[in-house]
Amino acid sequence: MICQFTWNGEAHQADLSQAIDLSLVLAGNGKANPSAWYVDDPKMVPVRGEGFVGAVAEGGSVNFRDITFNPHGHGTHTECLGHITHDIHSVDVCFRNIPSLMPCSLVTLTPQEVGGDQVLEVDLLDEVAGPWGEAMAIRTVPNGNDKRTRAWSNTNPPYFTAGFMNRLVQSDVKHLLVDLPSVDKEVDGGRLEAHHAFWRVPDHPRHGCTITELIHVPDSAPDGLYLLNLQVAPMDNDAAISRPVLHPLV
Repeated sequence: MICQFTWNGEAHQADLSQAIDLSLVLAGNGKANPSAWYVDDPKMVPVRGEGFVGAVAEGGSVNFRDITFNPHGHGTHTECLGHITHDIHSVDVCFRNIPSLMPCSLVTLTPQEVGGDQVLEVDLLDEVAGPWGEAMAIRTVPNGNDKRTRAWSNTNPPYFTAGFMNRLVQSDVKHLLVDLPSVDKEVDGGRLEAHHAFWRVPDHPRHGCTITELIHVPDSAPDGLYLLNLQVAPMDNDAAISRPVLHPLV
């Protein structure tokens, strides 16, 4: 299926039958799963009670499991500014006014070493050709397949500066997708400077903007413009598990 659209004054076509899934699977019960923020593994446990067991393998009629997980710590998730505000804004409400398809720039960046940290600074964007879509997906290198199941806690992953975020805001990027557990430094004393800069909290909050973390972009996908379908679970929470899908232009 070919989708025709006009963006930035030019006509484009995207092949919706070709999909690049950027999400990581939420798995439980000892299966390989990405994790961050010191959380326990996700759990998927059959419901039991009064002669009922929610497991066909144990004699039940259906599989019926309770699932325990943390959207921020157990895989691909999308968050709204409610992640850092006193009142918990809902990512579900946020997505009621976000288009189902939007132009997305895929870019590959190499973090720079700064004081022993791996940092994504604003000057990296000088080499990224424009114009940029209202969404930007960032693939960091190295891009090993182990990112799909990596335990990120206590590893001091790469992070973004507030200046980097300011440039995105100035360029009207509304939706940022990254293959890291956070846009901020793992241990930063609670400052979350990159989050605050992107969402302009508290002075000029960007309510319709989102950050998606823990994606994985295959090496086979070249940098450039795509059409993004950002699918987010309808959860009344600051963040929810999500499935970002890129469709290539033709």
